[in-house]
Amino acid sequence: MGYVIGVDLGTSAVKALLIDKEGRVCGEASRAYPLIQEKPGYNEQDPELWVDGTVGALRELVTVSGIDPADVEGLSFSGQMHGLVLLDADRRVLRHAILWNDTRTTKECREIEAVLGDRLLTVAKNKALEGFTLPKLLWVKRHEPVLYAQAALFLLPKDYLRYRLTGQIAAEYSDAAGTLLLDVAGKRWSSEIASACGIDLSLCAPLVESHANTGALLPDIAAETGLPVTVNVYAGGADNACGAIGAGIISEGETLCSIGTSGVVLSYAGDGGADYKGKLHFFNHGKADSFYAMGVTLAAGYSLQWFKDTFAPDVPFGELLKGLDETAPGAGGLLFTPYLVGERTPHADALIRASFIGMDASHTLAHFTRAVVEGITFSLKESLELLRESGQRIDSLVSIGGGAKNDSWLQLQADLFEADIHKLESEQGPALGAAMLAAYGCGWFGSLAKCASVFIKRSRKYRPRAAEAAKYAELYPLYKRVYADTRELQAALSAFRMS
Repeated sequence: MGYVIGVDLGTSAVKALLIDKEGRVCGEASRAYPLIQEKPGYNEQDPELWVDGTVGALRELVTVSGIDPADVEGLSFSGQMHGLVLLDADRRVLRHAILWNDTRTTKECREIEAVLGDRLLTVAKNKALEGFTLPKLLWVKRHEPVLYAQAALFLLPKDYLRYRLTGQIAAEYSDAAGTLLLDVAGKRWSSEIASACGIDLSLCAPLVESHANTGALLPDIAAETGLPVTVNVYAGGADNACGAIGAGIISEGETLCSIGTSGVVLSYAGDGGADYKGKLHFFNHGKADSFYAMGVTLAAGYSLQWFKDTFAPDVPFGELLKGLDETAPGAGGLLFTPYLVGERTPHADALIRASFIGMDASHTLAHFTRAVVEGITFSLKESLELLRESGQRIDSLVSIGGGAKNDSWLQLQADLFEADIHKLESEQGPALGAAMLAAYGCGWFGSLAKCASVFIKRSRKYRPRAAEAAKYAELYPLYKRVYADTRELQAALSAFRMS
C-alpha cells in the first residue's frame, strides 16, 4: 500500500490530507492560527505558527489514520499566495509575514506602474496590486530599511514551510507568478523588473517545477511527525493552481468556480502568450508549461460569514441558506455588492466598500441572505464575462469550496452564469491538488491527467433554468451599475473613515 500527503497552508488554518493510490481520502487533520492585524489594512502572520501547525497536523494524521508510516511515499504543498517571508543570511525570519490580503502598499503599486509602464503587463502579465509580493518588498525597503538591509532571501509562505521541513530552499513557478517579479511566459525571475524597482535578484530563490523533488524530511521533523525520513517532498503550488489540479482543470476548455474566503473563476490556458491586458490575473499553472487566467472576488464566502456573524449569529449556515429556497431570484429588488475589503476583479479597487441597495420594510432575513449570495455570484460572473469576452467559450464550470456545499447555491450559479455547473463526488480543494503533485512526482502516474482520471469524479450536474436565467440577465446590468454609480461617494466615505 502507498500513500501521499497534501498539505494546504491556508490563511486561517493548515490542512493535511492522506490519500491512497485509488484517490481515497484515508485521513485528514488541520490546525488553525490567528491573523495579526495591528492597523486597518494590515494582515500578518507568524510563520512559526505555520510550522507548528503543520507538524501537529501531520502527527495527528499519522496517529489517527493508523497507517504504517513507512507506506507514505510523498508529500507536497499548496499555499496562500503572495505572502512575504523575509530571511536573513542565517535563514532566520526577520519579521512577521505580510499576507495576500494586506492593503498597505498602494503607494508602492503606483510607483511600480510609473517605472515600468506597459512592460509590467508584458513581462509579469499582471497589474501592480496591493496583495502581490513585490509591493510588499518595496514597502519594507522604505519603512523598515534597517531590517531590509539584513534581508538575504524572500520566500512565499508554503516555500518557507517546505524549507523548514526539509532544509532546502526553492520556489516554483505557480506561486512565483504572483510576486510581480517573474517573467511569466519566460519562466524566470525578471532582471528587468527587479532592476527597475531596485530589488536585488539574489533575494529570489531558485525556481523549480511544481512536481519537482525538493528533498526529504529533516530527521527532527520526521521524529516529531512520526513520518520516515524516506518521504519524498515535492515543491507544490499556489493554492489556486492546486485547487485547479484538484478539480481537474488541467486541459483546454476547463473552468473552475471556487467560493471560499475569497472567490475565484479560473480557466486553463496552455499558451503563455495570452494577453488579458491586466483585466484578469494570468499565472503559471502547477501543471508544467501551462497557465491559467483568473478573476478574484476578495470577499466571497467572507461576505456570507460576515453577514451571518453580524445579523444572524445564532442561525446555523444550513438554516440560513434556506432563504435561497424561500425567496425568488432578485431578492425582492435587494442588491448586495461584496466589497467588504475592496475588490480585485474587475475593478482592482482597494477603497471601494460593500453596500445593500434597494432595502425596504418588506425585506426579511431570507431576502438579505439571498441578496448576499447573489451579490457574491454576480461578482464572480464579472470575471466569467471577461473570459468570455476574450473569446473563450465556457458552457460549463466545476464548482468547489463553500459555494459547492449547498444545492440551491449550485443551481443559482447555473442560472446566473448561464452554464452547466458540475459538483465533485469528493471535493478536497487545494490539498488534493498538492497530493496529486506528490503522486505524480512519486511516479504513480505518467501525467497529471492520468492521476485526475483516478482521483477526481464528478457527481452531479446543474443546468441553467430558462426563466431564472432570464431574470438574472435582466438584473446583472443593474448590479454592475452600483459600482460605477457609487464610486465617488464610496471614496469620500473611505476618506472620512481614515480621518
